[in-house]
Amino acid sequence: MEELSRAIVLAGSAIGAGIAMVAGLGPGIGEGYAVGKALEAIGRQPECKSDVTSTMILGVALAETTGIYSFIIALLLVLVNPLIGRL
Repeated sequence: MEELSRAIVLAGSAIGAGIAMVAGLGPGIGEGYAVGKALEAIGRQPECKSDVTSTMILGVALAETTGIYSFIIALLLVLVNPLIGRL
């Protein structure tokens, strides 16, 4: 019974880690979209390149944090699962 409990907890952790990594797709898509729109804006008005670039870099950095958080959650679920030691 104890091995079954461990297997269920491990399977749940693996499924949760997979779902967390799917959440990492969103920032990549959003960052690509933001960079594309920034390039369009620079193409239309080259004189505001520095303003658009600095705002874009800030937005991309903020969007990337969600991807990093999901990666950390996935690592924690797989490598540092506290329930496995208690069962």
